[in-house]
Amino acid sequence: MNEALVITLLVVSIFGFLACGVWVGLTLAGTAWLGMELFSSRPAGDAMAITIWGASSSWTLTALPLFLWMGEILFRSRLSQDLFKGLAPWLDRIPGRLLHTNVVGCAIFAAVSGSSAATCATIGKMTIPELTRRGYPQDQIIGTLAGAGTLGLLIPPSIIMIVYGVAADVSISKLFIAGILPGILLALLFMGYIAVWALLHPDRIPHADERMSFSRKLYQSRHLIPVVLLIAVVLGTIYTGFATATEAAAVGVVGALIVSAAQGSLNWPVFKESLMGATRLYCMIGLILAGAQFLTLSMGYIGLPRALAEWITSLGLSQFGLIMALMVFFIILGCFLDGISIVVLTMGVLLPTVNAAGIDLIWFGIFLVFTIEMAQITPPVGFNLFVLAGMTKKELPYLARVSFPMFLLMIAGVLIIYAVPELATWMPTRMAP
Repeated sequence: MNEALVITLLVVSIFGFLACGVWVGLTLAGTAWLGMELFSSRPAGDAMAITIWGASSSWTLTALPLFLWMGEILFRSRLSQDLFKGLAPWLDRIPGRLLHTNVVGCAIFAAVSGSSAATCATIGKMTIPELTRRGYPQDQIIGTLAGAGTLGLLIPPSIIMIVYGVAADVSISKLFIAGILPGILLALLFMGYIAVWALLHPDRIPHADERMSFSRKLYQSRHLIPVVLLIAVVLGTIYTGFATATEAAAVGVVGALIVSAAQGSLNWPVFKESLMGATRLYCMIGLILAGAQFLTLSMGYIGLPRALAEWITSLGLSQFGLIMALMVFFIILGCFLDGISIVVLTMGVLLPTVNAAGIDLIWFGIFLVFTIEMAQITPPVGFNLFVLAGMTKKELPYLARVSFPMFLLMIAGVLIIYAVPELATWMPTRMAP
């Protein structure tokens, strides 16, 4: 089989369906069906039914609609306004001002959800309307949110890390600890970009409010107490082992309802609107996930991921050359597959090569998460882009363009952790049991 011909056909099929206005989820499923019919002996209809049902009924995915509902509740309560009231005094004097709330909010929520899509959707529900109302440029609001939302994969707990830990037979607790410093590094890179951009475009940033005294800032920080308490409850249930991520998401929903009721912003219309809003958004994401799962199965039967992985291992590259080649390889795969599928389909072939090159498997796990993060904002299968498309009604080319600087910063992050591997390996050796 000519793999180049198959890849070309699949790419043309995806872009052709999208150009005709077909929904993204149906585009992925249609491309997968076409690939199986042309290049596989497996009946496509039977495979599609089984795969879509399996993807839609996964217990792991239950956390996603719950976190989305939590975000809808927070969006319709005063918590989103309180978040800005509490953060604004501390960010007013930093170049970029409240644009940093995208990064700070995503970094905090990433420690709750473990999902890039849930992080992007939840924080976006709070920050996009508020920053737009305050006059911040829309391209920077959306671009920084798309990039910062990927922190949901790197800052533990992370579903991708769990999948990799099982596939590579490495300690998941060590992977979680290893993701802390790289997660902080990536958040700082995003904030640094915002600050530099703001210094270069001062006319596009709204003027700062009147300078506050330190005591006044502390007083304003009282508005953060409900948000911090809610996050502490959700995090606490996860890290104490009291609840799984899905159960913690349910705790978060209950906590959001309680806080909203205590503020007096919860009533029947708000409850119904938040539930329907989360349902609509999850249906959009769920259809995409189902289509992506079917495309993953189709490519697995065709043998494309394994063929590409074996080709890379045959090149005989140096350690740095291998890392760069794998980064390009994972980015290309990420244009068509979700992160879990990338790990599952390629680790069996690549891990012997990684071991032979003397690459630490904990470090490689963090590197893998970095590259999968890039895939979240690369079309045509960039899940953060799809989430933002549903929230903002913007086209994928626009979303990809405004998030491209974040993509470059992730590449910089990979180069930094390659140059300083201790960022990913020091804490696991000191802290993990």
